[in-house]
Amino acid sequence: MAPDHPSDPRTSPRPLVVTSDPRLLDELLQLAAAGCGEVDVAHDAVAARRHWRFATLVVIGADAAASCLRAKLPYRSDVVLVARIPEGEGDSADDPAFQAASALGADHVVVLPAAATWLVERFGSAGTTKRDEAPVVGVIGGRGGAGASVLAAGLAISAARLGRHPMLVDADPLGGGVDLLLGWEGTAGLRWPELSAARGRVDVAALYGELPRRGELVVVSWDRGDTLDLPVEAMEATLGAGRRGSDLVVVDLPRHLDESAVRAAQVADEVLMVVTADIRGCASAARMAARIGPHCRALRVVVRGPAPGRLRVAEVGQALGLPVAGSLRPEPDLAASLEAGEPPASNGKRPLAELCERLIADLPQPTTRREVA
Repeated sequence: MAPDHPSDPRTSPRPLVVTSDPRLLDELLQLAAAGCGEVDVAHDAVAARRHWRFATLVVIGADAAASCLRAKLPYRSDVVLVARIPEGEGDSADDPAFQAASALGADHVVVLPAAATWLVERFGSAGTTKRDEAPVVGVIGGRGGAGASVLAAGLAISAARLGRHPMLVDADPLGGGVDLLLGWEGTAGLRWPELSAARGRVDVAALYGELPRRGELVVVSWDRGDTLDLPVEAMEATLGAGRRGSDLVVVDLPRHLDESAVRAAQVADEVLMVVTADIRGCASAARMAARIGPHCRALRVVVRGPAPGRLRVAEVGQALGLPVAGSLRPEPDLAASLEAGEPPASNGKRPLAELCERLIADLPQPTTRREVA
């Protein structure tokens, strides 16, 4: 197939091959033809960007690994790094292409011609099946106490109330735990310490059977013990399972970004930053946006009232140079309701619930069957 096929990758997704090595390209096209038929081809990361998010599989030649790293393409699953080494010559872990595999988030690193049969099967399993995973929404505070955890929990609870099947992921080890915010601290199930060894493609049904769950909502949170440095691989595996097993994944992101939080922001389809409607809140949010913005596919703000200086919602967005996703009117009884054990947005009538419903209505809903009922 000719490079950069003109079909719309959103409506006709298929595997993507990224390489400028003519010999490797010929071999990969032959293997793809045996496995799935048509693929899209890009000679470098610039050309690959158009297909990157929607491709059912991405196969990157070792020659293109460096350009893909420099382009800072967003993290995604189903990436294979391929090198071609003549028979009789051993592969080396010191090869720069192999060292790039982790940074690229590659699920597999394979060598041709030894891995030819495996690649045919991998192309075949990808085929032309449309990637229809659940959207991931990250929520972060523009400053401390802005209410990001409350909004994240409200989104997940509202989604469940509206008949969706959400997963709420607590990525903030110092945040106190979203299970406490929900009143779920006594609910049995695995927490991050037990999930920290997760790697690769996790069995969705097995994971969901062990997580804290009420109705359609499942939660991944921290326990009350000592905090730990969560491996990036555990975050990737958990979010991957969430995208396959749910139809919405909401991630409560920490303001102090560690590697796992950065990866969650990279995976997210969009990140919502909660900004208080005051000058200090905007100043803090500007610094936060500068830190997290480079890792986001899309970053929008949610402006939270009251506005003591009569700062308007549109003015907040203009000051930050970011689009506004919505605004949250003051809800005087919210703090008391939370202290009384009422989960955020659970009644479906107050300003928080109204905002969450509007935000959810803007999100796509996967149409394929989930891996867990």
